[in-house]
Amino acid sequence: MSDSLVTLESMYTAVVADVLDTLGYRQQTLSADIRALTPVCKVSGRVFTARAEAVNEIPDEPYKLEIEAIDTMAKGDVLVVDAGHNRQSAFWGELLSTACQAKGVRGVVMSTCTRDLWALNRMKFPVFGIGYTPADSKGRIDVTAIGQPISFDGVAIKNGDYIIGDEDGVVVIPEAVSEDTLRLASEKVRGENTVRDELAAGVPVAEVFAKHGIL
Repeated sequence: MSDSLVTLESMYTAVVADVLDTLGYRQQTLSADIRALTPVCKVSGRVFTARAEAVNEIPDEPYKLEIEAIDTMAKGDVLVVDAGHNRQSAFWGELLSTACQAKGVRGVVMSTCTRDLWALNRMKFPVFGIGYTPADSKGRIDVTAIGQPISFDGVAIKNGDYIIGDEDGVVVIPEAVSEDTLRLASEKVRGENTVRDELAAGVPVAEVFAKHGIL
């Protein structure tokens, strides 16, 4: 595992979002509708993009690009799917999670639904999305592009970016500022630990903030 992935795994979304704000990247958080749908509610890794769109008939080759995406992804990747907040069917499920987990893919973040919660709830594979439904995606939603830049809830995302999600939501780190973001986030975590200790000891909030500039 790369050093960046190890560092990212130790972070949490709020501190990453704060750092990106200070770097001038203020539109990096996905919609509050995107939540963990599984008991495993922490995801982090490199982005692999896909775009899915609603369809009204079964394609000649259903699931073609979805399968290609899963077979193309590498260890440490997270599948990020812009599906336009489609609630008509379940884009994801147990078998796709099993395939991804076997090859070291670290999770899926999507603006659509999953199914097979009876199995996903027992797996150690994080699925982030907008809901659940038993309806199959075949003939309802289909992947139209993989590995291409996408705009997900107004966030520009491309392969090679980094993504982190937890109970608070999901944040995307542009590849161009990933090293600075992770370095500054690590520093901020250390600062927050100090602030937390001082607040717990009863030091006035104003005094702590004036000293550290962290709240």
